Amino acid sequence: MARYAIGDIQGCKASLDRLLVAIDYTPSRDQLWLVGDLVNRGPRSLDVLRWAKAQGDAVTSVLGNHDLHLLARAAGVAPEKKRDTLQDVLGAPDRDELVDWLRHRPLVHVDGKQIMVHGGLHPRWSIDLAGTLAREIEAALQGPRWKAVVGELAGAPPRWDPALTGSDRSRAVLAYLVRARMLERKDGRVDDHFNGAPADAPHGTVPWFDYADAAWRTHVVVFGHWAALGLSIGPHHVGLDTGCVWGKQLTAYDLDRGTITQVKAVEKSA
Repeated sequence: MARYAIGDIQGCKASLDRLLVAIDYTPSRDQLWLVGDLVNRGPRSLDVLRWAKAQGDAVTSVLGNHDLHLLARAAGVAPEKKRDTLQDVLGAPDRDELVDWLRHRPLVHVDGKQIMVHGGLHPRWSIDLAGTLAREIEAALQGPRWKAVVGELAGAPPRWDPALTGSDRSRAVLAYLVRARMLERKDGRVDDHFNGAPADAPHGTVPWFDYADAAWRTHVVVFGHWAALGLSIGPHHVGLDTGCVWGKQLTAYDLDRGTITQVKAVEKSA
């Protein structure tokens, strides 16, 4: 058995197919971790969702910001964005089944000393706390009020404070789990506007995974979301968004051996 983590797919099904051949993926034997953003901006979001759902227990996928946007579009609480490519999903005959499958995905997945999220973690969150905070939102997304819940997640997040409640608490948590790139060095707040490379980041910010005394450093965090960062591997982090939807590469990381397999993107850049 092999265990691989795969970077942001974003509807790039042809590139995914090529990568699965390259790693000789067999669903009855292997395990795949998908770091989120299965959909959007690429041309075949519907095919990616149908494939992921059909893999059953062979695939573990966390929710990314584009996945949450699809849920919001399906719930009728978010407008279409300029570069959205979600109409194939929203108009599909199995749309409701796929949306239900997607909203039951976790925000955090922990296995041994490895943890997968889409974006990042607050430097003061332990692994246990991150899981607890994630489960609060997961329960709401999986419940009967899920359409209202995804609507409540819109808007600028407040600064994280353990005393936060309701939608403020959820938005503050999601700022890290699905959107974190650079954080304010003085207080760990997410810089929600910057999406470039770390070398170009505003003064006084630091990559979320570079806090030397972060509470989550008991584990290795596997994540995506940050195409401008590219492949990034350190003692406690593995960043796997290598810009497939932008015409670059799709990457698989062997979770046990630490080896990398990449394929060139087949799709035209978004």
